[in-house]
Amino acid sequence: MSSIKQFQVTFDCAEPERLARFWCEVLGYVVPPPPEGFATWDAFHRSLPPEDQGSWSACIDPSGVGPRLYFQRVPEGKVVKNRLHLDVRVGTGLVGEERLAALEAECTRLVPLGAVRVQLLYDGNDSCIVMQDIEGNEFCID
Repeated sequence: MSSIKQFQVTFDCAEPERLARFWCEVLGYVVPPPPEGFATWDAFHRSLPPEDQGSWSACIDPSGVGPRLYFQRVPEGKVVKNRLHLDVRVGTGLVGEERLAALEAECTRLVPLGAVRVQLLYDGNDSCIVMQDIEGNEFCID
């Protein structure tokens, strides 16, 4: 049996395109080109039945290293804490005040994009900041 080399992370959400664009900003990802035969994503979505228009979006790592993120519209809202979340790794290799400063700088960048700071976890050496994206999905700046 061969091992899986690629995977996609899927988000259930209310506004797929808006959430995809938020995560593009957070991670430096991009929206992939529209399907062949369509000049724009708007043109592609207009070709779908009305109930399917805007029902999904995606973003990709332009370097091809990170996983694809897929956002699909669902009718129900978020009710409880995520069982899975993303860790945005900005403090790798840093400790103490230096790590905390890197995490705080990233938090300061993300809040104007619509992220919400929830909680700082700091023990004097290791730290992370718990955040929420624009639809309330938890993630950590790590």
